[in-house]
Amino acid sequence: MLPDNNVQPQGQTTPVMQAPLTEPAPPLYQQPASELSPEQSQHQLQAIDALIQAGNHDTAQKLADDLDPAALSVQQRGQLNLIYAQIALNVGEAEQALGRLELIQAQQLSPENRIKYFQSQAFAFSLTGRLLDSVRSRIELSKLLNPPDERDDNHAVILETLSLMPEPALQAQSHEAKDELAGWLSLASVLKLKEQDPAAFDAGLAKWREIFPGHPANSYLLKNRAENADRQSLSIAVLLPESGPFAQAAKAIRAGFMAAYARQDSNGSKPTVRFYDTEQSTPADLYNQAVTDGAEFIVGPLNKEHIQSLADSVAFDVPVLALNHIPGLLKHNLYQFGLSPMDDVEQISHKAWLDGHQKALLLIPENDQGKRIANFFTENWQGVGGSILELQSYNPKSTDFSPAIKKLLNIDESEGRYHKISQLVPSLTYTPRQRQDADTLLLSAYTGEARLINPQLQYYQAGNLPIYALPAVYSGQPDPALDQDLNKITFCDTPWLLGSSQDGLSMSALQDIWRQFTSPYLRLIAMGIDAYGLIDQLDKLDIAPYSGATGILSLMPDGRIKRELACAKFMDGRPELIDTINISPTHENQPTQALLPMDEHAE
Repeated sequence: MLPDNNVQPQGQTTPVMQAPLTEPAPPLYQQPASELSPEQSQHQLQAIDALIQAGNHDTAQKLADDLDPAALSVQQRGQLNLIYAQIALNVGEAEQALGRLELIQAQQLSPENRIKYFQSQAFAFSLTGRLLDSVRSRIELSKLLNPPDERDDNHAVILETLSLMPEPALQAQSHEAKDELAGWLSLASVLKLKEQDPAAFDAGLAKWREIFPGHPANSYLLKNRAENADRQSLSIAVLLPESGPFAQAAKAIRAGFMAAYARQDSNGSKPTVRFYDTEQSTPADLYNQAVTDGAEFIVGPLNKEHIQSLADSVAFDVPVLALNHIPGLLKHNLYQFGLSPMDDVEQISHKAWLDGHQKALLLIPENDQGKRIANFFTENWQGVGGSILELQSYNPKSTDFSPAIKKLLNIDESEGRYHKISQLVPSLTYTPRQRQDADTLLLSAYTGEARLINPQLQYYQAGNLPIYALPAVYSGQPDPALDQDLNKITFCDTPWLLGSSQDGLSMSALQDIWRQFTSPYLRLIAMGIDAYGLIDQLDKLDIAPYSGATGILSLMPDGRIKRELACAKFMDGRPELIDTINISPTHENQPTQALLPMDEHAE
């Protein structure tokens, strides 16, 4: 195990204070929206904007729908489109938000709304993978930001966004770009050398300053350097169990956390990290002890009961990143990060829908977890406009899944008809015929089950029916010989398991760590990596996603960290990357169980 303490990191910041998540709704105007005076319409728009800032997007949507665009001024129509764009971004509809933003002429907005316009545009471009467009929007945003701290934060996000671009793309674009954008692109290329070749980095940075002497990044770099030199050591407390049912899960998270800690640039200071055993005292006592010991940031607890107990007992004067999620739990300075099956279900459903499927069959295990997954699937599939034609459950302890498969494909009915006819025509030959009305199959199964289910589906001539499965279908380690039986199955999973580089924290780089764990715990190592990375990202996460080991991470209004996964399809026994699903939750208020390894829950 890596050492537990040291000193503070470069660039480490403490998350900013979150605004209250709830606020009393403004009074609704009783007269029809078309009869509102310009002044009343403006008050209505301001009330809607206040609701958005408070996180009450549903009420904001209703009030916005009450307004008649034809009765608004040009500037007010722009403000209304900006409101709709912000609401769309809240539910992850980035393309819809961009459509609204295209209707706006930024120069017609008030200075305050012009800032929101470029913030929304930058975030929407980032969510849709248009990183360079996002940077262009942020360059325009910087010109409007007066407080130096806000400009510095925006500059940090520009560099973070460009860091996601591969070096060849940066080089190609820097030759074509002009003025300020060229400087940002060139600096991003130089910064990639910092860990690979420190000497080349120093030379490259000096040359960059000669070429771009008046570039805005110069003041940002100088200030960042001074802050790193003067900053006192940050102290991090980690609350995890060292015994009990979740000890192994905690061990995997700790391994990923400390791997990220060890990999951090050692120039300057690193944080102090102290671990506290949640099996030895109450969460509140551990929190208070950690604060007394000087903790400025707390990671954990892991158990959902411990998180709820902590939320009921303390005021969260120090930010807390809980390693699970409790729906409806809203507290200032509390962030919740877990491997939620709701994320898994939502994104594979969205992937299947994007691929053009609408009529689905659902095959799930016959247990409590299967029932929850079935509810999630039904809600999400219907939410994107699809329909579940039939649901069947299978016995996960069996090796013969044909009874459930035959019922799902209506082959049992076909066999019944054959037996009746064969009594009249004994010489009749029979070929099983599957149903023709479905265009996809949604599957919840672990690797071993899926290796048996998929061939049985092929046997019953369901080979042309596209199968979309939850992450558990993949063991986390390539096994081409056995996984031939998973061929053509599509799934969305943790990018770290699918080859994400993570700046030296890839699976191949951490083999000595993850080989200590069985497959069910591998995703938790990635979670630990991100738990450490998020400490420095939370203050920016509401304006720019963070590309982590568990997915592209963004902050929801309720403090939950949302993951966007990478998608792959089994070909020749190996998962081959397809794309990343860029969406945010559309059903945030649903009950969610955050999965620990496979079917273990932190209750």
